[in-house]
Amino acid sequence: MPPALIPSAIMSWFITNFIATFLLPPLSLLLILALGLFLLYRRRKFAKPLLLIAFSLLWLAATPYFAEGALHLLEARTAALGSPHPAADAIVILGNGSYSHAPEYAGQDTVNEQTLLRLRYGAKLQRATGKPLLASGGRPQGHELAEAQQMRVALEQDFQVPVRWIEDAADNTLENARYTFRTLQKAGIKKIYLVTHAWHMPRAATAFRHAGFEVIEAPTGFTTRPRVDLLAFLPRADSLRDSKIFVHEVIGLLWYRVKFAISDFQA
Repeated sequence: MPPALIPSAIMSWFITNFIATFLLPPLSLLLILALGLFLLYRRRKFAKPLLLIAFSLLWLAATPYFAEGALHLLEARTAALGSPHPAADAIVILGNGSYSHAPEYAGQDTVNEQTLLRLRYGAKLQRATGKPLLASGGRPQGHELAEAQQMRVALEQDFQVPVRWIEDAADNTLENARYTFRTLQKAGIKKIYLVTHAWHMPRAATAFRHAGFEVIEAPTGFTTRPRVDLLAFLPRADSLRDSKIFVHEVIGLLWYRVKFAISDFQA
């Protein structure tokens, strides 16, 4: 598809994620490593520290003990919802991507495993509280069905849980918060249970509170480990993903702090 024909939302999502790829591991660390190799034959005194830094950071980022520890720093800023649950007026579940063209679902787009984890807990919370539920998520990658629509199908067909509202225009967490507030404001709802991953909750709750909600945090998907053994200190590909999530969330939290400070100052 020529660039001129690509919808602006998809192009915006692509540009954002293209830039993020250079900031997040593993590419950011590989670029440091490449620079060190480039300087090895030209500026050896600069090359050796860069190579050592790149190797060390790549090792740490790929090591379960350190990558999971980093996620624990984010998860320590929230807590599992206690029982009995504090009162709220609605449940909001945030999407986290799609499983595209799923062969076992006749080639249809459906929720991915990360979103499914949130839906499972959201369904449990809905049964426990009886509160109406909103699913939030747009189509940043241009899927035929928005994430919120995929989530409604999964909740109603697989979990037998009704979905009262969907917010299907948001392409990021800030938009999830803004557009959800517009939807629920019409129903007079400002106090919500917010369901998302524990590592995402600090950033998500910040966005939703800034949008105008009173948020009761209902995190799921905590990073746990049955035991710490030698394998926890050996690099694994999965840990690079965890490190990428951590860096992404930290950058997002810092960006929100700057963005909200500017908007509050201008107001």
